[in-house]
Order: sequence, then structure tokens, then C-alpha cells
Amino acid sequence: MWKLGRLWWAMRGELALAWAVLRNGSAPWGAKLAVLAAAAYLLSPLDLVTDAVPVLGWLDDGIVVFLLLRLSQKLLPPGMADALRARAATTRR
Repeated sequence: MWKLGRLWWAMRGELALAWAVLRNGSAPWGAKLAVLAAAAYLLSPLDLVTDAVPVLGWLDDGIVVFLLLRLSQKLLPPGMADALRARAATTRR
């Protein structure tokens, strides 16, 4: 579980935006599916590089999740990512 805590701390803004995408009813399904795929990959015991390899195992999780979250942002209509990010920032405080 500590891996999830470290990843949350490093990517808390991106993850807050991902949560806002999931909760927004007008967000495209493709963006929501990319967020869900990132969560599934992070929680899945199957990885590209096993977590038994100390640095590379964690690095591949971070890279894949980061890329999927970026993909979800690219699939959002123009301006929606900024609006959701602003809403998530006010909610976090």
C-alpha cells in the first residue's frame, strides 16, 4: 500500500483531475475509460516489469499510469481540463 501513497503524493494534482473526470457527467467516455484503465493497471498484480525489481517495477507503474492520465486529459474537450483542474484544486483545500 505504501506504493499507492507515494504515487498519490507525487501525482496528487493529476489524480484529483482524474477523480473529477470520473465524477463529471459531461466528460467523454474515452477519458473516463483511460482513467479507469490507469487505476486498473495500478491495482493489478500483473505488470510490464514485476515489482520485485526495486526501481524498475515502480517506475513502470508510474509511467504507465501517468501516460494513461495524460491520454484522458487529451480526450477531454478544450477547456474542460482547466475547469476540472480548477474545481479539483478548490475542493482539495
